[in-house]
Amino acid sequence: MKILFKNAALLPEFGSGAGSGSARNTRVAVVVDGGFFTYVGSEPPGGEYDRIIDCRGRLLMPAFYNTHCHAAMTLFRGYADDLPLLRWLTEKILPAEERLDYESVYWASLLAATEMIRGGIVSFSDMYMFEDATARAVLECGMKANLARGLVSFDESADPAADRRFSEAVALRREYEGAGGGRIKVDMALHAEYTNTKKYCRYVAGYCRENSIRMQIHLSETKEEHERCIKKYGMTPAAFFEEAGVLDLPVTAAHCIWLSDEDIRLLAERQVFVSHNPTSNLKLGSGIMPYEKIKASGIKVSLGTDGAASNNNLSILNEMRLASLLHKGVSGDAAAAPAHEIIECATLNGALAQGRGDCGRIAAGYRADAILVDLDNVNTLPAADPAAALVYSADRSNVDLTMCDGVILYEEGEYTSIDVERVKFNAKRAASAIFG
Repeated sequence: MKILFKNAALLPEFGSGAGSGSARNTRVAVVVDGGFFTYVGSEPPGGEYDRIIDCRGRLLMPAFYNTHCHAAMTLFRGYADDLPLLRWLTEKILPAEERLDYESVYWASLLAATEMIRGGIVSFSDMYMFEDATARAVLECGMKANLARGLVSFDESADPAADRRFSEAVALRREYEGAGGGRIKVDMALHAEYTNTKKYCRYVAGYCRENSIRMQIHLSETKEEHERCIKKYGMTPAAFFEEAGVLDLPVTAAHCIWLSDEDIRLLAERQVFVSHNPTSNLKLGSGIMPYEKIKASGIKVSLGTDGAASNNNLSILNEMRLASLLHKGVSGDAAAAPAHEIIECATLNGALAQGRGDCGRIAAGYRADAILVDLDNVNTLPAADPAAALVYSADRSNVDLTMCDGVILYEEGEYTSIDVERVKFNAKRAASAIFG
């Protein structure tokens, strides 16, 4: 479909040095054709269009990329609140996960997709089980995803090649890598240092290196996890993964709260992407990621929601606002984590973390992942600074349109690929089967 967006307001280009302030232009014409942006300029090109969308009063911007998620955990939303991470995980979540199956994960993933699309997210990085069910949901709803079967191995004597979870991860990649016209990428995911042996990590890292596979990990999420690793191995979790060869890969490390200065230097040297999950980290009492130190090292920071069991929403807009305010507060510097910088974390940096180098910008030649944000609304007016209005004032109600690869997934209250009532009915039924 060939679409013309006219009278669009665009944010300044990332890296332009423009920072916050006025949009770079409020009368821009943007053409989408064949899933890509083919024109960005002041005058609409001539020719026929399947649709012309007048963007007057609205911001056309890159869509959001959620770089750390457990989509199917929507079924556990509100189930295990007000507990620290290890108790939350061992006493509540792990026993409940034993009752999950393919169908429940499928409907839970569609529920997550429905929520994410509404808030302008077009792609998410997922680490979980029954990822073939999540792949099915992604293909049906039109989103993108980096899917990874979570890998856990406690047995030092076990043969990694014979591990059931690893076999499932390999099968997932064989079946779904590149599916949906490239919308699905299949990563590997070593859950964490404390849930895997170094032998197993070395084996998985070697397989990824040989097959050019990206890696997702949890890293130094809690003080207890970090200190236990030092006591057990004489090194931090980051050093553990480095010694196992994991950091040689393209890695997205979620959380990174308790990193030492040496850890930060190491991650920067290895060009690791960091996924900042402020809501989940605060809700679980895990701590606050040292954003300013990490950013100053040159590490690219993106944003993630984590799962709905620990957030309890899947909204990058929420994460943007909290991240910016949080780091102003802890640093005592009102200029810390400015709006335009946080927007880059949520868009371009997220796309890069997922290995999607042709996404994350409104520019000719980039994939048409975009959202239309209504800034002519009571909660954002007068929107003198569009970036500030987006980060500090907007919520998902301001998102009028969500587009992925040139396909409109949501527009003004209507989903184009999801039967919301059917998803809600089946998600509630799946939750009832688990909890009674």
